[in-house]
Amino acid sequence: MSMETTAWHQLHSVMTARQERRPFARATLRRIAAFARPHRRRIAQFVVLSVVTALLAVATPVLAGRVVDAIVSHGDRGTVVRLSLLIALIALAEAALGLLSRRLSATLGEGLILDLRTAVFDHVQRMPVAFFTRTRTGALVSRLNNDVIGAQRAFSNTLSGVVGNVVTLLLTLAVMLTLSWQITLLALVLLPVFVVPARRMGGRMARLQREAADLNAAMGNRMTERFSAPGATLVKLFGRPDDESAEFAARARRVRDIGVRTAMAQSAFITALTLVSALALALVYGLGGWFALSGTLEPGAVVSLALLLTRLYAPLTSLAGARVEVMSALVSFERVFEVLDLKPLIEEKTDPRRVPDGPVAVEFDNVRFAYPTADKVSLASLEEVATLDTRGGAQVLRGISFRAEPGQTVALVGSSGAGKSTIAGLLPRLYDVDEGAVRVADVDVRDLSAESLRETLGMVTQDGHLFHDTVRANLLLARASATEDDLWDALRRSRLDDLVRSLPDGLDTVVGERGYRLSGGERQRMTIARLLLARQRVVILDEATAHLDNTSEAAVQEALTEALEGRTAVVIAHRLSTVRAADVILVVESGRIVERGTHQELLSEGGRYAQLYRTQFEKAGAPREVEPEAVV
Repeated sequence: MSMETTAWHQLHSVMTARQERRPFARATLRRIAAFARPHRRRIAQFVVLSVVTALLAVATPVLAGRVVDAIVSHGDRGTVVRLSLLIALIALAEAALGLLSRRLSATLGEGLILDLRTAVFDHVQRMPVAFFTRTRTGALVSRLNNDVIGAQRAFSNTLSGVVGNVVTLLLTLAVMLTLSWQITLLALVLLPVFVVPARRMGGRMARLQREAADLNAAMGNRMTERFSAPGATLVKLFGRPDDESAEFAARARRVRDIGVRTAMAQSAFITALTLVSALALALVYGLGGWFALSGTLEPGAVVSLALLLTRLYAPLTSLAGARVEVMSALVSFERVFEVLDLKPLIEEKTDPRRVPDGPVAVEFDNVRFAYPTADKVSLASLEEVATLDTRGGAQVLRGISFRAEPGQTVALVGSSGAGKSTIAGLLPRLYDVDEGAVRVADVDVRDLSAESLRETLGMVTQDGHLFHDTVRANLLLARASATEDDLWDALRRSRLDDLVRSLPDGLDTVVGERGYRLSGGERQRMTIARLLLARQRVVILDEATAHLDNTSEAAVQEALTEALEGRTAVVIAHRLSTVRAADVILVVESGRIVERGTHQELLSEGGRYAQLYRTQFEKAGAPREVEPEAVV
């Protein structure tokens, strides 16, 4: 490897590495060792190969020098041939070991990426919903991509580089000092001229690279927001296209300017170092030639010194930047460990119970709950803020108690923000209560396994979320073993079978991001089809018919009536028909149940429910015999 090429690699390392100065954290190193332990055999093989490769790299210049000596002295031709063949064999061995080393490096690095990614992914899946409501998705994905890859470099690049370069450096210095200590010392004097510019220029270019990365990230975030279906709609309704374009173009121009400056700086730097390398070789040939002509040095030794010079500067330059690379890898590991150190608020017991067979009752027993504060569920770096929001922790539910007997339907109504959706979220254990208990089949949900709870409780949320996948894949989330007939039956009962049959690929039609290729009502009916397919014993409907017109609502309500038959249901009401059909209506205000009873009982009491009923009735402006919607 030439000196200018080595300098370029060093410059690139400094540019791309994080420039944070921090002490080695022993705890971090111990955790890295724990992740590396399953790969210790490959690491040992990797280190041995690096040492052998370094030995071969030093042997070639020495043999080349002996060839020159044999030629100059008109020695035996056989010697020249044998030495040449040995050099060729060493080259073949280096090539073979290089491929083997690369394979080990790739296997080791990719294996580590696999371990880290799966560890982070599995851990993130265990985090509560509050974590996802606060975290920026892009920042979290970056931990699984950029930082995991940065950590991987510690094994695939830095480890082999440090080991190989140390061995190569020691052997090269030993051989050069043996051949000519004077030339070796003079060569070392030129080292600062070679390394210092790389460090200084690297720092300058690293700042440019970070600025470009920040600008690119900002543009990426902006494009992600603007190019999503809701974002594009918002811009078309309220945005200023010219201003949007101007702001984007300004950042793009700044990235262009940085790219030009970086390219020119790189070119100037490499040109300068090419000159330095030429001067260093001139020194070796000039001084070495003088010694050779004076009889104090063999001609072959001059050639060996010239070839060894590249073997000397390469490891010295790389080792000069090793600390930067190591610290960069440590930062990446720490950022990954930062996510792994977030404690999930929902923990399953080591010996969880299953929901008993048969009809299921649901009970809330004096439940009090406050949403967790940011410091318990999030990181400032994942929210991309300087400090976490300190607000939160105020009680949302204050002593909620009710029981839905097997087969009963309990409806929740009340003002917006009263706590209805929070009650619904506690049943499937999206959060844990602070006080009291939530029971399913008379078993505290905290004692149940997550799998059993999922098999028992089904929920349809307000937004009708679908993945960017096929109709089939979105339905099979509910029951992976469902047959084709099961899928069509669920679609028929949710009044979607005709629509799906009309789609280009039927069940294999991709619904788009968040299901935006379907209408709001169609998306909601798709989630209801998913519920029908799951066949759970407890059903939670969080405004399940919120996005349906009257015609669709009537059709889906018929399907829901069939789906709820014989099942326990907790319904956050949107339509009056749902409220009227409920066995019990709970009026929730400020986190408390202020009224309970049937529709007629609550109207006759003339309390909060009747007030909400009249308010909506008056807004509807419909004749009294027409049923208005319930307030949610």
